Amino acid sequence: MATQARQADRTGEEWADVTPDAARRLVGAAVEAFAERGYHATTTRDIAGRAGMSPAALYIHYKTKEELLYRISGIGHEKALRIMTEAAGAGGSATRRLSDAVRTFARWHAEHHTTARVIQYELQALGAEHYAEVAALRRRTDRLLRGIIQDGADAGEFTVEDVPGTTLAVLSLCVDVARWFTADGPRTPDDVGALYAGLVLRMVGAERPS
Repeated sequence: MATQARQADRTGEEWADVTPDAARRLVGAAVEAFAERGYHATTTRDIAGRAGMSPAALYIHYKTKEELLYRISGIGHEKALRIMTEAAGAGGSATRRLSDAVRTFARWHAEHHTTARVIQYELQALGAEHYAEVAALRRRTDRLLRGIIQDGADAGEFTVEDVPGTTLAVLSLCVDVARWFTADGPRTPDDVGALYAGLVLRMVGAERPS
């Protein structure tokens, strides 16, 4: 099961836009290596070997190991932003939108836990310029979730004294799924999404949407 989960991260739909195939294989191999060994302990030789390529071949597609991390981080954070954008723009009550956002966000961090662990916990290894770009994506995701929570508070659906602090707590809760989730554990990604959606609604004093 764990091996299958790693393969799903390596060949999953989040890498579909990475071309050519060799570049995609390198991204998948880098995710696996960074998750297992950490960014700083991983060498370009490690990554190339996992991808079935020579170290020299890696540099045809990526100038540095940091550029690989940047590519991985950008794709992952763009996915997080899409999840929040879709939830924020959907019709219905703030309660429904918050439930859907948390369910999808937490489920993604479980389903793609290897990738998510890298993009969330190796962020500080990015260079200053790349870090600034990824941090901007994170801020946009934060603003969208904060807007949903603010809407619920304004409408009387939520009881929230500190909207920014609650937003941070909700995001942290979902992100941490990548740290502990295992494919051979007792919960599926769908289970995690449903559980966290319910927990967050209770956190903000909302009733489950019918």
